[in-house]
Amino acid sequence: METIEINHDIPVIYVTASSFPDGVMAAHQKLHSLVSFNENRQYFGLSRPENDGGIIYKAAAEELQPGEAKALGLETISIKAGRYSCITITDFMKDIPAIGKAFDQLTDLPGIDMEGYCVELYPNQTDVKCMIRMQD
Repeated sequence: METIEINHDIPVIYVTASSFPDGVMAAHQKLHSLVSFNENRQYFGLSRPENDGGIIYKAAAEELQPGEAKALGLETISIKAGRYSCITITDFMKDIPAIGKAFDQLTDLPGIDMEGYCVELYPNQTDVKCMIRMQD
């Protein structure tokens, strides 16, 4: 496990999955069909229990230009700056359940930000950084 520092809030454009976990892949596919690929853009998955306790999942991409989300008809939120505990999974498509196991470990840590999201950061096509924000 490692610690990652995010120094500033990251505005993201997102597509909400129709269900979790079944709708996750479709949400990412829809996002990628709407948001142009840019090597400077970071891609994310955001999830947390909401309302009745069910998991809400958002496939997200960094908003590079103010107003980009509005032009695409999508909503935005921000990934909060702060200290994140992180587990990196290499070649995640070969073991997708490893993502859930990583978040099980992370959500068991003391001192997590209960208002934050479980954040998946996709630094490339094969790896994912599973992160959870810690309290200030």
